[in-house]
Amino acid sequence: MNLRDWIIHHEGVRLLPYKCPAGKYTIGAGRNLTDVGITIEEAYYLLDKDIERCARELEPYSWYSDQPAKIQDALVNMCFNMGLPRLLRFKRMISCIEIHQYGDAAEEALDSRWARQVPSRARDVAKVMRSAC
Repeated sequence: MNLRDWIIHHEGVRLLPYKCPAGKYTIGAGRNLTDVGITIEEAYYLLDKDIERCARELEPYSWYSDQPAKIQDALVNMCFNMGLPRLLRFKRMISCIEIHQYGDAAEEALDSRWARQVPSRARDVAKVMRSAC
């Protein structure tokens, strides 16, 4: 048995955070998040994978796939922040995007609970949407 398999044999692999018997937040094959955390490279790797996941989730929707890169980036940013189910509730914003009314889409994004929760991010996303006009 190689070392990786041996450690997995003892630790197991858990894809969601949990507290180990010592009370430390842990993930994966025993990664101690409390004391060790992750490296900057690991953080960027995870972010890149999350961006890819969000784009894959959005790809089936023509109101995403038929848009300029800036609009796609804005939608991925929103999806990353709130998840696809919540993004899909932005029906008026999505309707505006479908007809390329990006200024109106920006206003719809800003007229939301999300924008009140993350105002700086929402303003940035709206600015990108408006720049696609």
